[in-house]
Amino acid sequence: MIFTRPFFHFFKKLSRNQSQSQSQSQSQSQSQFHIHVRLLHRIIPFVDDTHCTSSIVHPPCSSSSSSSYHNYHSICSILKTRVLLYSSRSHRRRVNRRLRLQNQPVLDQTQFNNAVSQLPPRFTAEDLHDVIVVQDDPLVCLELFNWASQQPRFRHSVCSYHITIKKLGAAKMYQEMDDVVNQVLAVRHLGSEALYNTMIYYSTEARKLTRAVNIFKHMKGSRHLDCRPSIRTYNLLFAAFLSRRTNSHINHMYMDTMRSLFWQLVNDDNGIEPDIFSLNSMIKGYVISNHVNDALRIFHQMSVVYACAPNAVSYDHIIHGLCAQGRTNNAKDLMEDMKGKGFTPNSRTYNSLVNALSLTGEVDGAVGYLREMSEIQMPADFITYRTLLDELCRQGKVGVAVELLQEFQEKDLVDELSYNKLLSVLQDDYAIHSNTSIVRL
Repeated sequence: MIFTRPFFHFFKKLSRNQSQSQSQSQSQSQSQFHIHVRLLHRIIPFVDDTHCTSSIVHPPCSSSSSSSYHNYHSICSILKTRVLLYSSRSHRRRVNRRLRLQNQPVLDQTQFNNAVSQLPPRFTAEDLHDVIVVQDDPLVCLELFNWASQQPRFRHSVCSYHITIKKLGAAKMYQEMDDVVNQVLAVRHLGSEALYNTMIYYSTEARKLTRAVNIFKHMKGSRHLDCRPSIRTYNLLFAAFLSRRTNSHINHMYMDTMRSLFWQLVNDDNGIEPDIFSLNSMIKGYVISNHVNDALRIFHQMSVVYACAPNAVSYDHIIHGLCAQGRTNNAKDLMEDMKGKGFTPNSRTYNSLVNALSLTGEVDGAVGYLREMSEIQMPADFITYRTLLDELCRQGKVGVAVELLQEFQEKDLVDELSYNKLLSVLQDDYAIHSNTSIVRL
């Protein structure tokens, strides 16, 4: 290590100064210690190996003074923290991997032996399945699976693979689960639709979308009808592509894959028809990737082409997408159509519409929908109130804004904190304290 010599001289000087400071006052010792810490902060950014400290630093013996011992551990703590901050990404990965290896759980040998004793002498895959089902420890389940694989005249079946993958996936032991999945994919004649769906589900839970798509392709290429994708398979993939994503660029990239999956779904030779979840997933995907016209096309084709009437979720996604693009007239028409069919808009739909109307200057319509929300005791969020009140004040309707705010506060639709924050905004931005009677909570 090329940094060993500078650190050796630094800590050697530090130990010598600490021994000399024992005869001086405590304040002077503390001052010297802070100087050393500042020196340490200058040196430490160039260090990229946390193990260098163990070879050049030796803690004071127990007979040393308590202040020297405390100073040593303080500096070591600073050293480790700064090394992790300035280390490279690959180094942090190595450190985290070593920590994971150190914290790996240990197999309960007694529980494993008890599980083995429950198996008959010539057990089958069904017997192994029944034993693994009742096990709570995933390590025991994995050890049972591997132990059974080594037994003569034993061969795993769909049920033993399925329960093992379920146990490992539920325990988030994804690396071990992948090993079992590879065994399943290596046997072409083995598998079932439920087994493959489980493998896809836990692969998406592990954020391995490419792995999930490869398993789907394996299902499509299978000669056995029991292994072909079902509507549940497509819905699992749709849900995975739509989950935990807020970047519109990533949404746009994933939407191409979703469009390809949907095309395979509607052109499937097995007669699979898209259900309400599949269609709503496509509408949501188009909306969050800023393809609202494509979402409207799917929406209007639901009843005509796919014989699946839109539900409240379908309307919510479409109205939200239209409001995001400022198409308030289309959004209001769909809102009335939604209520005419007996569906109740949720708070997200109302907030989107009130915000869009406020931003386009249609404050009367925004206030009307906000009053509808108050009638059904549905509170709006802070941004919605702020946007509407700002637009009312900008149009010179300051009194209306204050009365509206007090009205919603009296109906307990605005909590005390939000009320005071909105009130402060009106007072600071529009100077209404002298002309309008306001009561601060």
